[in-house]
Amino acid sequence: MKEKIKTFLPYIIIIVVVLFIKAFIVTPIKVNGESMYPTLEEGDIMILNKTAYYFNEPKRFDIVVVDMPDEYLIKRVIGLPGEHIEYKDNILYVDGKKVKENFEHGKTEDFDIEELGSDTVPEDSYLVMGDNRENSLDSRELGFMKIDQLLGRTSLIILPFNRMGNAK
Repeated sequence: MKEKIKTFLPYIIIIVVVLFIKAFIVTPIKVNGESMYPTLEEGDIMILNKTAYYFNEPKRFDIVVVDMPDEYLIKRVIGLPGEHIEYKDNILYVDGKKVKENFEHGKTEDFDIEELGSDTVPEDSYLVMGDNRENSLDSRELGFMKIDQLLGRTSLIILPFNRMGNAK
């Protein structure tokens, strides 16, 4: 019996470690839909860093995975707690100042955060949007995302191989 335990113990340890890493540290996630196009394409497989926000707050333009009741959404952080967010003529304004978005995105219809019933993003909440602004279910319809809904940050595409690398 001891001989069998000695034989299988390394495999059991490896399985436990892999399950721990997948549950608490990193896990693959698949892009479903076109809401992050052209940055991400449907079917891309990415690595989700679940520890990203254990010690740091989300930053503007982070690509995050949002835990919704029926699915996970991949979106980009646009508004941080306490900020007034507005889009005019496809330009982002944060607290009345222009902010350059250094990534490709679709045309953003004029939008003011006040449409969500608040002058600013509430504390412990974020405004998230997809890059495909004309075809994205995001904070404009769903409201603000609480910090505990953000499962982590993702930016590394691992599949398909021809798209492997960091998403910007």
